[in-house]
Amino acid sequence: MENLDHLRGALIEEVAAAADLDALEAARVRALGRKGRVTQLMKTLGGLDPEARKRAGQALNALKGEISQSIEARKAALSAAALDARLGAERIDVTLPPRPAARGHIHPISQTIEELTAIFGEMGFSVAQGPHIEDDFHNFTALNIPPEHPARQEHDTFYLPGPPRSGSGTEGGTEGERLVLRTHTSPVQIRTMQAGQPPFRIIVPGRTFRADSDATHSPMFHQVEGLVVDEATHMGHLKGTLIEFCRAFFGLADLPVRFRPSYFPFTEPSAEVDIGCARADGQLRIGAGGDWLEILGCGMIHPKVLANCGIDPDKYQGFAFGMGIERIAMLKYGMPDLRPFFDADLRWLRHYGFVPLETPSMVRGL
Repeated sequence: MENLDHLRGALIEEVAAAADLDALEAARVRALGRKGRVTQLMKTLGGLDPEARKRAGQALNALKGEISQSIEARKAALSAAALDARLGAERIDVTLPPRPAARGHIHPISQTIEELTAIFGEMGFSVAQGPHIEDDFHNFTALNIPPEHPARQEHDTFYLPGPPRSGSGTEGGTEGERLVLRTHTSPVQIRTMQAGQPPFRIIVPGRTFRADSDATHSPMFHQVEGLVVDEATHMGHLKGTLIEFCRAFFGLADLPVRFRPSYFPFTEPSAEVDIGCARADGQLRIGAGGDWLEILGCGMIHPKVLANCGIDPDKYQGFAFGMGIERIAMLKYGMPDLRPFFDADLRWLRHYGFVPLETPSMVRGL
């Protein structure tokens, strides 16, 4: 077996001579890697008699430990030196005159909300807002969502910790309700209907919260929902509103739009809205094509929802719709992943952001 004292000295000297972290890693591989000198010696232990194997094994383990300690110490020294060099290079002379500030950018979520507001504002909608923390009545019960509905389960909804509230403090609520982070902006529609008398014509953009996270879902995301209630509104008005919105938002006057029957507890009849698209060569193009893409849900307001808000369903009717703001922004501006919306990466914002003060309008364009 090779002289261990001589090997120890050679390896420690090689570690000490490493000028940077890359050179240190190379020295570690030559000493302790799968084909390193110490590893190769360990492989020869099988050919020794038991007593000699024991002595040689102890000596090699001790050598391996010394080399590892030497590498760690050198790594710490090199890391500290690299940090010092970086701090020295990145230091700022605060006595110098200020540099021109880089131009900021409007986040795509803010831009999309402005675009939605401009389009629906031209149709006579006003913007309504409400609290992020809701009670069970406004978030579920008033919307005709039954107690056994999956949306009420804790794996889908963020319930706030602590005992149930002792009193609702709002019209329609009941004592002993659990508070939740709203799972949609529909509670604002309920509060609007409770607070006044028809007619109503509102949109509700805002944050919503659900227990889901992947490339296409986020625990916190944005929705916009719309509500129209009066004595004469019917399904044709709903279709006309959403067709005009889709074509205005995507800037395509001939954009195909279709309505498919669906089910939502708070609307009847209910529908999902698809827009035309084409998929070719791994790319998605919005417009006339051989395929369809679902973007939102809608329907005529369920009579029970109107009754829950104190509105006579025999006299009034209306429609509602809702869509994810991130989703339509991704489709319009070609963003492949939802997560960067919330990463606070300035490089992403510079690429996808919008010029300040360029407020969208139907007159100047979106």
